[in-house]
Amino acid sequence: MHDPLAALLGASDDGLLEYSYLDAVRLAGHSCPTVAGAFLVARAATMALFPDGPAMRGEIEVRMPAPEEEGTNGVIAQVLTLITGAATANGFHGIGGRFVRQHLLRFSDVSHAGAIGFRRRDNAAAVSVELDLRSIPAPPNLRELLATAVDPAASTAQRAEFARVWQERVRTLLLEHADDPEVLRVTRIQCN
Repeated sequence: MHDPLAALLGASDDGLLEYSYLDAVRLAGHSCPTVAGAFLVARAATMALFPDGPAMRGEIEVRMPAPEEEGTNGVIAQVLTLITGAATANGFHGIGGRFVRQHLLRFSDVSHAGAIGFRRRDNAAAVSVELDLRSIPAPPNLRELLATAVDPAASTAQRAEFARVWQERVRTLLLEHADDPEVLRVTRIQCN
């Protein structure tokens, strides 16, 4: 990502910032299909909006399709904020009318279909990205492994087995489906 604010404030001489999945994990405090999916949604959207090279952090508006408190929307939005810079009312208010991040991330008041909208502020190019994990189902024994792992009497081996199975699905999503159009549906939106 290129972030002009990072360049201005000296966080990066050239304004280039690289975000990895590990950054999203650090932000969320855990690794799961939701965090991985949000990371891939941000990746797909920025690549579609900026096909010729680095996306401009702070220059993307994000529209979540449902209320903030619904399901995992809050976690997803935090990862999208990390990468795009788009924030709600609590975002950076800017310097001299530039670099404003406030109100670039908005939630719908009612639930809609699962696509998240992204729009460039400079040229209004827009895409929606929908994550569909149906082709990467959770292992059938995941609930049982989880129930065992959270039991205070669980052994180290039982907890490790749950973690292994859990992270295998995350690994599969990130490494085998990052560019899979059946998992990440990117649709260009015509803006008037």
